[in-house]
Amino acid sequence: MENATNPSQPKNQKASLKTEVPGPKSKEFRAREEKYLAPGLQGFALMAGITVEKAEGSTVTDVDGNTFIDIIGGIGVNGLGHSHPKWVAAVKTQADHASVGSFTSKARVELFEKVASNPPAPGVNRMQLYSGGAEAVESALRLAKCHTGKYEFVSFWGGFHGKTMGALSLMGSDFKDSIGPMVSGNHIVPYANCYRCPLKLEYPSCGMACVELASKQARMSCAGKVAAIIVEPMQGTAGNIIPPNDFLPAVKEMAKKLGALLIVDEMITGFGRTGKYWGSSHSGVEADIVTLGKQFGGGFPIAALLSRDEIVNAKPWGNPSGSSSSYGGNPLAAAAAVASLKIIDEENLVENSRVVGEYFLKKLKPLEEKYSFIGQVRGRGLFLAVEMVKDKKTKEPFSKVACQKVFMECLKRGLLTMSYAASFRIQPAMTIDTGTVDHAVAILEEVFAVAEREAWSKL
Repeated sequence: MENATNPSQPKNQKASLKTEVPGPKSKEFRAREEKYLAPGLQGFALMAGITVEKAEGSTVTDVDGNTFIDIIGGIGVNGLGHSHPKWVAAVKTQADHASVGSFTSKARVELFEKVASNPPAPGVNRMQLYSGGAEAVESALRLAKCHTGKYEFVSFWGGFHGKTMGALSLMGSDFKDSIGPMVSGNHIVPYANCYRCPLKLEYPSCGMACVELASKQARMSCAGKVAAIIVEPMQGTAGNIIPPNDFLPAVKEMAKKLGALLIVDEMITGFGRTGKYWGSSHSGVEADIVTLGKQFGGGFPIAALLSRDEIVNAKPWGNPSGSSSSYGGNPLAAAAAVASLKIIDEENLVENSRVVGEYFLKKLKPLEEKYSFIGQVRGRGLFLAVEMVKDKKTKEPFSKVACQKVFMECLKRGLLTMSYAASFRIQPAMTIDTGTVDHAVAILEEVFAVAEREAWSKL
């Protein structure tokens, strides 16, 4: 049975459309914005063309009065549901008292104590705060260098850790084409993406051959100076990839053999998204450094780095101002994060993510058999994905044109999705209920039926 302890959030939310999408008022605002907006905004926001008026729980309402079910969830940011009243009240109260500065505040002390009460690994409770995920990752790289005296890093195919230059150099995709040269000393190895196994093997008979290959590649391509391996417990941007539970322990062993630290990037997987409080909890791996973000702040821009005493004391990272950020840990951000973590605990959202996520997966799983272009449905908690393919045997991804058609048809029916990519990610608010899930799946089925009938897999 789903969690029933979050009465502050609406249930059984539905789409309601009053105009064409986007409507005339949305178009007017978008036209005004377009005069000044530089290119490069998130693709789904540009494609949808809507202008938001308000949002509540798992719905977004535009200026034309159209209400959409939101299963994008701010790409992992909207863990609490839109405009959670307890979170809104906490932010308002703090804004009345103090909002900026690096001085100690009651909110920040409470935040440190709250995170330390449930750390991702024993002793990993010394925290530095930042304004965004890439900033926290960059700090983690600097810390690893300072502690180990080494300068190389190993990351994974499909990995995403941010768009600043150091983080970008770790990215395991073609996103970084034409913006090189990358930072030297980075080595990218295969991830355990079992649906698209890099070695064309099957789990578990493969014996985690991808990690064996990764370890060999690291030894052959590195100069013996690996400071850290950085890995996502489950990969988000790559398509909500869920590796076997023995993958992270094998990566930990790989780091040990290389004499390197293990950085676990919990930006998307932390705080209950996968049905456990930490993504790494599924495998029991203890990281040396952990990076946090996304739903950490409940919508407020805040990220963090966590590590142990013996690591954070490394110089010059540990010198005064050596690891700081102008925005990091300001009272307003700290209050927002404290409120977010309290709501997650008080409303039992980790369990809600597990239970409603299982329900969502159960509703989606039959689509593999029902539609010729659904290659795989997978999920852990409210971290789900649908693979849209041209052919189930070759696993060739849906074309960009076909994906955009899926996105627009969902939009026209009142569903906001990340279906613009063939590895279609689903990560709604952790407060979502089964009734709202039912309405979302009904729209997906309607769109998928059109895609099947019109043979979008041939586009």
